[in-house]
Amino acid sequence: MPALFDSLPPIYRSLLPQTFETNVADESKATCSNCAMCSSNRQSLPGEDSTFFEPNVKCCTFHPSLPNFLVGAILADSSVNKETGRNRIQEKLASRIGVTPYGIAAPAKYTMLYGNTREFFGRSRAMRCPYYVDEGGGLCSIWAYREAVCSTYFCKHVAGADGRRFWMSLKSYLALIEQQLSRYAIFKLYPEYLLTGRHPADPPARKLDREELEDLPPSEKTYSRLWESWTGMEREFFIECHQLVSSLKEEEVRDILGIDGEISLTSMKKNLRDMQAPRLPEKLKINQDLTLKWLTTGEVVLGAYSELDALALPASAFPLLQEFRGDQTVSEVRQKLRSEKQTDFADEV
Repeated sequence: MPALFDSLPPIYRSLLPQTFETNVADESKATCSNCAMCSSNRQSLPGEDSTFFEPNVKCCTFHPSLPNFLVGAILADSSVNKETGRNRIQEKLASRIGVTPYGIAAPAKYTMLYGNTREFFGRSRAMRCPYYVDEGGGLCSIWAYREAVCSTYFCKHVAGADGRRFWMSLKSYLALIEQQLSRYAIFKLYPEYLLTGRHPADPPARKLDREELEDLPPSEKTYSRLWESWTGMEREFFIECHQLVSSLKEEEVRDILGIDGEISLTSMKKNLRDMQAPRLPEKLKINQDLTLKWLTTGEVVLGAYSELDALALPASAFPLLQEFRGDQTVSEVRQKLRSEKQTDFADEV
């Protein structure tokens, strides 16, 4: 089984605690090179075509916001096999769109579309990640330096809801690390940017200006005010951010994250334990948010924790599931099913 560190950019190996040496089950139900959500890899269900992903898009309908130290890591990596990703980042720097001392963010126009567009995920090429490459079945050109969302997203989880809960808590922890280590690097290299409070890490929602609407860079005046003496030296700034962060020790990172880091890490550890040692609660009842689809094949498809990972059972099984009302223990209900219906469910179900 892979270690948690294997799910993260290599820079984190010297920065994060021993917990990340823990082995976790491979998320084998979610595959990148042979996408499990593309129609060619799934048995078609009636009326389900709209849930398939496009093979030249997959789940890459997302524009990551890269923290400054990961941008610097990409630019500093001169490996031949990283050339495409390095070129994409350099194009971003040249465009100046979304380029701030915090890193390279999704353009404001993209963010607005992402939050106000329906049924695009996994299907719209217009929303495809700018770092996606078509070669090799559709891969990421900056995978070794991916950010929190891309490190932790899976369309399906081997451990079901427990798995999703763990990976979501890991995403929150990594997002905190990205924000705080970016701020640390800025404070060391360009403290005026933080001390004047001109540009928060998470700016409030606002309307687009003309440049953003037309995919134009900010005005020279606006951009120069943003970067001041670093204007024209953004590449050097990001590389220095990478050098600063990569030289930190684990205990220094812990101090930078503070109590928020301790809380987030503790929550992640709990979810990790729950994922690795799943158990049936003493009592169960039908999830009120359960979705049902009755098929002409004589099956019923049940979805709860994720619409992308449903469970198909014989239609006759659903009335049996309704016997779980939360007023008896699981063992009592199962004993009743065995004695009265001559049937039972596997623990996995």
